[in-house]
Amino acid sequence: MSIFHNPMGAPELACDNCGCRWFDRMTNCCYECGQPVTEDMVAEFQAALAEFDRQRAAELGLPGVKDIDAGCGKIAPVPGDDDKTVP
Repeated sequence: MSIFHNPMGAPELACDNCGCRWFDRMTNCCYECGQPVTEDMVAEFQAALAEFDRQRAAELGLPGVKDIDAGCGKIAPVPGDDDKTVP
């Protein structure tokens, strides 16, 4: 699977075999050609999402941002910066 970035900069997953961007979540395969999505590909995509979230938070100037959990969208406060934490 390939990761590319849409016009807003967010990562998107595409099939290496046919270029399709549609995946069946029940079977974890490409809708067009049936190529499976491996756990390594999912991990790579989740890492790209986490990096995008970190960059967007920094661009927006969110105070107290140290890390963002891409799976839940949680923003972790910087220790000692509790009064500026974004909920």
